[in-house]
Amino acid sequence: MKNGILLALALLMTSMNYAQELNLTVKVNTQQLQLVDPSVFVTLEQSIAEFLSQKWTNDVFNLDERIDCNFILTLTKENSATNFEVNLAVQSSRPIFGTDQSTPLLNTIDNNVAFDYEQYQPLQFSENRFENNLTSVLAFYVNIILGMDYDSFSPLGGEVYYQKAQEIVNNIPSGLYSTYLGWSSTDGSNSKGSRNRYWIIENLLSPRMRPLRLGMYQYHRQGLDQMTTDVVKGRAAIAEVIETLGQVDQSYPNAILTQLFLNAKRNEVIELFKRGTNTERTAVRQVMTRVDPANGAQYRSL
Repeated sequence: MKNGILLALALLMTSMNYAQELNLTVKVNTQQLQLVDPSVFVTLEQSIAEFLSQKWTNDVFNLDERIDCNFILTLTKENSATNFEVNLAVQSSRPIFGTDQSTPLLNTIDNNVAFDYEQYQPLQFSENRFENNLTSVLAFYVNIILGMDYDSFSPLGGEVYYQKAQEIVNNIPSGLYSTYLGWSSTDGSNSKGSRNRYWIIENLLSPRMRPLRLGMYQYHRQGLDQMTTDVVKGRAAIAEVIETLGQVDQSYPNAILTQLFLNAKRNEVIELFKRGTNTERTAVRQVMTRVDPANGAQYRSL
């Protein structure tokens, strides 16, 4: 009997070790809280962490293979005791082969997340229909994180997760577009009209952006992951990706996927090419300054 219990516990612990893909941190910031009992948001934070810790893929992840990511919700408005608006910061990274370092894959802020929540309310989500906006937004970004991670390890490896993110967008009832901003191509959730969830997944699945998606594999597997054994070859591979970035920006100007790449990689690219050849530094500086003019001064060190 005792051995049976120990075996059951061992199997349970093993299943828990393989139970999720995300090594996540969840934080709900409530500095602007005025109306609602703070304990509501403590419970919400715990519920979000539990929701995100479910199994999202059919693959087996060891504990040390889980994807490091952060979900940080900052309360911006309390419309009622159960209706809230937040800014959602989402970040993810992946390890660099042969080192104890990591490289950012996603670093973005979604300023249009509204939702209803009552304390202790279960967070429900369905892949086939809309349940509520909070879980739809969270599941959307989980699939973006997974897609970007898989893209970095194999060419277009994240396709299935981007398709799942597209299904989440498709499941939002059109009658809710004005209530829950960010899901429509024309919902007016930003001044540029192309900086929301709809356009993130449109870009990721667009044939025009495919060269940049393929570049994510080259940047990471043929670039960063090779630099411990051949820094010159690895940096040259990344320089080619920067050239591709410039070409994509010309065919699809002001694309949000380009901005997501810049937000995640800007500082890393600068540090990598400070030690590059004169030819590499000049080429990278020219492309990055053109596609990222608002931060052009940062590339002067190249």
